[in-house]
Amino acid sequence: MDYEIFKLGDVRLLSGVTLPNAILAYKTYGSLNEKKDNVIVYPTAFGDQHVQNEWLIGKGMALDPEKYFIIVPNLLGNGLSSSPSNTPSPFDKANFPQITIYENVTFQHRLLTEKFGIQKVALVVGWSMGGIQSFQWGASYPNMVERIAPFAGSAKTWPHTFVVLDGMKATLLATKGLDANKLDQLTSADMRAVGYVYAGWGVSQSFYREELYRDMGYNSLVDFVAGVWEASFMKMNPHDVLAMLWTGQHADISSDPTYNGDFDQALQGIKAHAYIMPGSTDLFCTVEDNRYEAERMPHAALRPIQSIWGHFAGRGINHADNRFIDDSLRNLLALDVDG
Repeated sequence: MDYEIFKLGDVRLLSGVTLPNAILAYKTYGSLNEKKDNVIVYPTAFGDQHVQNEWLIGKGMALDPEKYFIIVPNLLGNGLSSSPSNTPSPFDKANFPQITIYENVTFQHRLLTEKFGIQKVALVVGWSMGGIQSFQWGASYPNMVERIAPFAGSAKTWPHTFVVLDGMKATLLATKGLDANKLDQLTSADMRAVGYVYAGWGVSQSFYREELYRDMGYNSLVDFVAGVWEASFMKMNPHDVLAMLWTGQHADISSDPTYNGDFDQALQGIKAHAYIMPGSTDLFCTVEDNRYEAERMPHAALRPIQSIWGHFAGRGINHADNRFIDDSLRNLLALDVDG
């Protein structure tokens, strides 16, 4: 395997459930310097594993492993870290406990401090649910994190995004007649319909109208939907998907013992310098949501990605979007945060 495992031991969750022998899968790029201050944390998004983050890491890029020590922790529920698909009974499949973004970040903090002795993070960056984790890092560890850069991600799941995710969940559960007693019967084949639902949200109306899928090698709309959305979702374990959907739907940086649900206070508590980069045509992580958040943060700049690629402006596919994100990260890392 091309990643490492950090053993968390038995962890007591906010739900009151104790998950035994929990694990956090991660991969590192580059080397930790002597001062241990060249650290970048780059959490994974919904449905992704560390390899999906590698498009933004490379020599000569902002996230240059010759300069920085880049840690990519895998989201719990993604099949590598503790997940329904790799956890023994009685917490396997539909019995996997509910895990929050806050808990994911707490476990990542343990990795940094216990495994590597890191006390300062130069940047936390992430796409979509990875972006939510970057906000959480800033809120939970304001004196540790110098910069954050969420792209196509918000500091909480706003009501419309909750509904979008609920539609994906309902589509999956409908394959078993919405019968909770049959959830263990779900298979990857049941994910086909979820892919078709997400096809209407992942990219913008303009993307479809201008038939940009032809630039990706697809000759028709039908081929694109089947080749990208259907195929990608059918590779996912349905129980892992349900676990990640729960995490995503209940994401809120103030849902922790520090802020007790005071969202504005949590935003104001983020001391990190932030570049917040929504996709200008993102249909469910919107510029408006991010603007609300940026206006309440002490050191935040709203920098929309001008793109018709919707949510997938942050997916590492479109060259112009990739360049904008990389340039933004380079500029953010050049900021004197002590000034």
